Order: sequence, then structure tokens, then C-alpha cells
Amino acid sequence: MTIIDAIIQGIVQGLTEFLPVSSSGHLAITQHITGVADEGNLFFNVMLHVGTLVAVVAFYHKLVWSLIKEFFRMIGDIFTGKFKWSKMNYERNLIVMLIIGLLPLFIMFIPIPGTGMKVKDLAELFSGAQILIVTALSLLLTSILLAVGARCNRKNCSKSFKHMRGSSAESKGRESYNTVDAICVGLMQVAAALLPGLSRSGSTLAVGEMRGINKQKALDFTFVLGIPSILAAAVLEGLDAVKSPEGINVELPVVLVGVVVSAVVGYLSILLFKWFLKSDKMIIFIVYTAIVGAALLVVSIIEIMNGTNLFTNQPAALFV
Repeated sequence: MTIIDAIIQGIVQGLTEFLPVSSSGHLAITQHITGVADEGNLFFNVMLHVGTLVAVVAFYHKLVWSLIKEFFRMIGDIFTGKFKWSKMNYERNLIVMLIIGLLPLFIMFIPIPGTGMKVKDLAELFSGAQILIVTALSLLLTSILLAVGARCNRKNCSKSFKHMRGSSAESKGRESYNTVDAICVGLMQVAAALLPGLSRSGSTLAVGEMRGINKQKALDFTFVLGIPSILAAAVLEGLDAVKSPEGINVELPVVLVGVVVSAVVGYLSILLFKWFLKSDKMIIFIVYTAIVGAALLVVSIIEIMNGTNLFTNQPAALFV
């Protein structure tokens, strides 16, 4: 792997990890077009995830630090009997809702009867399919969710304007999550983990907007919730890297370049996403995912009829 390869992969990782276009979907499409499976160094993939983790922690460092301090204060209150659910401040509420939002991830480890697989294995099954019809439909679903979320946000603002004159649209919507909100977001995060093409950041943001949460607060919750998710992905890939026979066969300067690029691009992607959301320009992502999803759906239908990959001419079947 060269420095140029590291830069390209760092840019792709940083962009698609946070923008609502689905990193897993774009990876599946790239592999489908080139006919090359993801045979890159596992350790390098782990370090790219570390780069994006650094980006989100750096962007939300003040919030993350305040949550860490509040977490230990909350633990102290629990043991001394001072904790009261009805009197949680914003940080304490966010901590509890983040924990609740992560609970649905345990669904991933439930065995699927009669298959010898767990739910999480469906992600590899779908992303490794020879024909990407699931990815196509998932991209279309991302577009629909983004559109519905944006519409719900506008309706929420309109209702608020009727009752609160003189305030900005930016402040409309609930500031904090409740238990139902957190569970809904958590379930959507599970769906995004299983379906290549379903954007985690886009779909969980949309669910928050549908539930009446302020759009910027919904995005903040999505990104902070992503910290343990990205960390878990890095740990799991790290374990695979340790077990891999290829080991660490990439040079340190290449790794460092990849990490730095993914971190910088990831940070800018978060900044860009928040600007698009604040400026009500989410239509760009709605249209993009719809076009890519529709084009991939057409390609998938043709490939099903022909039984071959249109790009590589290799045999392709819907079910392997």
C-alpha cells in the first residue's frame, strides 16, 4: 500500500463515516464495480476507524468531557440514593438515553434459528452479495428517511411558530430525548449496521426528527451515539487483525497518513453535515442517495436477468 492509497482510503472513510450516504453501501458498490473484495490490511482498516473516532471526539470534546464528569457524579448519586429520574439535567439525561440507545445492539448477537448464524452475520451476507439489490433498496430507504425527517422537522417548526413568535426556526423541537426516542434510534442503528446502503447517521437523524427532536440536537445525539459504535467496530476489526495470518504488513508512515487524513476529513465532514442541516440543504443528500439507489436497482435487475456482473462480466447470482 502506498501513501496515495492511504490518502484515498482516508478521504473515503472520513467522508462516508459521517455524511448520510452510507460508507458500507459505497464500499459494496466499489467492490462490485472493481470485482475486488476488501482484501486490504485489517490493521489499516482499524486505524482508519481510529481516525474517525478521533474526529468525532475532537469535534464534541467539550460535550464528551462534560458527559464523563456527569457520569461519575450520577454514579455517586445512585449509590447515595440521590438519583431522581424526573430531575435529570441535560447531560445526565443524555447519558441515560445514550445507554438506552445502545441496548438494541444486543439484537445483533441473537442466533437465527436453523441457520447457525447470528443476526450480525446478515451484514456480511448482504454486503458480500454478488448482486447488490439489498444495497440499492437500502440507499433508496435512506433517501426516503432523510426526506421524511426533513418534512417532519419543517412541520415541527411551523407548529412552533404558531405558539412562539419572534424565535428562530433553529430552536424548534424538543431539546432532550426520552426512552421511546432512544429505543427508536437504537433500533434504527441496528438496521443501519445490517443493511449496506442504509446510512447510520442519516437514518438515526431522521428518526430523531420524526420524534420531534430539534434537528441539531438530533444530529449531536447521532454523532455522540456513534462514538461507542465506532469504537466497537475498531475493537472487533482489531481482534480480526490479530488473528489474521497477514498480520500488520503496512508501513508506519502509511498508517499515520491514513489516520491523519481520515481524522481531518472526518472532522470537516461533521462540520459540513451540521452546516447542510442548519441551512436546510439536506435535499442534496436526499437526491444523491435516491439517484445512486435507483441506478443500482436498475443494474441489479439487469444482472438478475443476465446472471452476470455488468462491470466484470463474471457470473453473478441473486442467492449464492
